[in-house]
Amino acid sequence: MEFLRGLLQVIIGWCTFCLVVMMGYQLVVGLFGFRKKDKDYKDHDPASRFLILVPAHNEERVIGDIVRNLRELDYPRELYDYYVIADNCTDGTAAAARAAGAKVIETRKESPDAPTGKPIALRKALEILEGYQNRYDLMMIFDADNLMDSNILREVNSQYLDKEKPDLIQCYLGAKNKKGTVAWSYYSGYTVTNRFFDLAKTRLGINCVIGGTGFAISTAYLYERGGWTSMSLTEDFEIQVEATMEGRRILWNHKARVYDEKPTSLKASIRQKTRWGQGHWYVALTNTGKLFRLAAQGKIGAGEFISLLTYMYSMSAFLLAAVQTVATVALWAITPGTSLFSPTFTSLAVGLLLFGYSYLFLFYLADWMDNRIAPKWNTLPAMIGSVFVNTVVGAYSQLVGLFRYRDQQHWVKTEHAIRADSMPAEKPRPVKAKAA
Repeated sequence: MEFLRGLLQVIIGWCTFCLVVMMGYQLVVGLFGFRKKDKDYKDHDPASRFLILVPAHNEERVIGDIVRNLRELDYPRELYDYYVIADNCTDGTAAAARAAGAKVIETRKESPDAPTGKPIALRKALEILEGYQNRYDLMMIFDADNLMDSNILREVNSQYLDKEKPDLIQCYLGAKNKKGTVAWSYYSGYTVTNRFFDLAKTRLGINCVIGGTGFAISTAYLYERGGWTSMSLTEDFEIQVEATMEGRRILWNHKARVYDEKPTSLKASIRQKTRWGQGHWYVALTNTGKLFRLAAQGKIGAGEFISLLTYMYSMSAFLLAAVQTVATVALWAITPGTSLFSPTFTSLAVGLLLFGYSYLFLFYLADWMDNRIAPKWNTLPAMIGSVFVNTVVGAYSQLVGLFRYRDQQHWVKTEHAIRADSMPAEKPRPVKAKAA
């Protein structure tokens, strides 16, 4: 029994140490998100040429909305082109996209057993669009279910020109829906990270995270890479890691938003996050050694090294929190009368306080600063439920993702169904920006 108690105390201590380090780092970084001014670049007249790609697999129900949105962007029409990539579609996605006014690239698998998914669709599209690096300055990627602010190209253009043409720019990641515990868990999580993680990192001069949609990449850099070469299940994270280790700059834009449809069912969330877990673990495990070698050779700064390393293994926080909680309960069960002020319970309390600060205080502050939504007591149940959902789903999906990380060939699609004309009135609509 003494051996078991000792083992549990070691497990609790290790989990606590790792969680405190990760959350402590986030605590420090988050301090740079408190400043209200969100724009650090001057407005410039439209000059950058944009190629916009929208990968879509069986998205007939929602594709028309994003095409109409793209058609009405507040940017000179001669300076941007948009294509829908109808990838292995068996419905009317291509026809619906053309009817809405989009150019369409249709891609098919070379054989029934050939891998498919967003990365392969992007690679094939760029091969078809030969010479893209000469016709465009930036390429932007959106998912088929997205909507975006009409000023998005203007803001990205201004930041790109004013900040000496960075290699990548990620725009604010908003939500089309937040009703229900599952969707709310996504909304609250992104609301916090948008301001107190990504915006804060850009203010520190550190690369932000690439979110998979609503980001721009220099076509010169893309061409230098050999086109779209990131082929994991988290191609966004993969290109972020590769670009950072190459010394490239990734900036955050807090003034232009892309709105994404969030899963509403627990099953859909688990499927999506398990795919993310598979890809994230694959990219982390295959690049950690290289990251340490670059640091030893002085080829990556300390700030970028710490930032990238902590983000690489940030997904383990859910697993650590779950293990810590289970081990604490087990220790309490076999040690009746354990004081609430013992190191075991104190470490758990510290962890809970850090979680409360990160998931409650920072969310309500960010929701007010960025969305002008005042804190309401009736949202607390949803917040508590979302923390529980995030922890359980996160721990499960990351554990499964770790065991499956070698499989990067099977893309699991997230179903989309929310049309613009069926969205609740409270959802932030794409805004019309005044001409610069």
